[in-house]
Amino acid sequence: MHDPGYTDTWVVLPTYDEIENLEGISRAILDRLPGATLLVVDDSSPDGTGELADRLAADEPRLRVLHRAGKEGLGKAYVAGFEVALDAGAKRLVQMDADWSHSPDYLPALVDALSGGLDAPRPDGADLAIGSRYTKGGGVVDWGIGRRIISRGGSTFARVVLWLSPHDLTGGFKAWRRETLEIIDRDRLHSGGYVFQIEMTYLASRAGARIVEVPIVFTDRRVGQSKMSRRIFFEALTVVLRLRWDELRGKGPTARLERPPAAGG
Repeated sequence: MHDPGYTDTWVVLPTYDEIENLEGISRAILDRLPGATLLVVDDSSPDGTGELADRLAADEPRLRVLHRAGKEGLGKAYVAGFEVALDAGAKRLVQMDADWSHSPDYLPALVDALSGGLDAPRPDGADLAIGSRYTKGGGVVDWGIGRRIISRGGSTFARVVLWLSPHDLTGGFKAWRRETLEIIDRDRLHSGGYVFQIEMTYLASRAGARIVEVPIVFTDRRVGQSKMSRRIFFEALTVVLRLRWDELRGKGPTARLERPPAAGG
């Protein structure tokens, strides 16, 4: 059983040149999470995505827009959106892409994993839920062998080097409990790019967060060009090694998440 309203939930949706996708994906997100707030974070898209977002927000009170001065990286867009949502009192925060590669159909399952549903209070749920391509029931479609190797290889490398349990560390479809984001020192982040996904899960894990993987099937973007590249892959390898090196020198993260006792405990 899931929360029918999701009034405490915000979905952070970064955009850059997504004018062909924005209206449809926004409608689908709000259909799946009817009481949620959708925050579009636009990095001054040249194609007018930001202006379209403003027009949509004028007619839809559940949609808000954050305009940023320029393109600074996906990670920084997410962090800016998180700050707005946290300041507004969000208790559950979702991050996802605007290009339909993350299907809105998975949103209820992803958010519900944070609480275990209405019959299971938060101590029985997760602190971070990852929409995972690489757990049982997950997968990818419309990818060539090269991109599969880059994505799966990056996750495996980070998992081994950083001693992490989740199998999908490079994906960006996640649901966070408020307290998990608050305990993470976002000033420690090395990158504003795609490796941000690895860093955030690493920091959550080191803080003692309970992390679960919810299976998803990832579909390549419907419109436009993928922003994935070999440069991004090698950036991820470099940052992962730096994180491990910092830990070996005793300079790793120290913040710990306080978990309330389970019901009756």
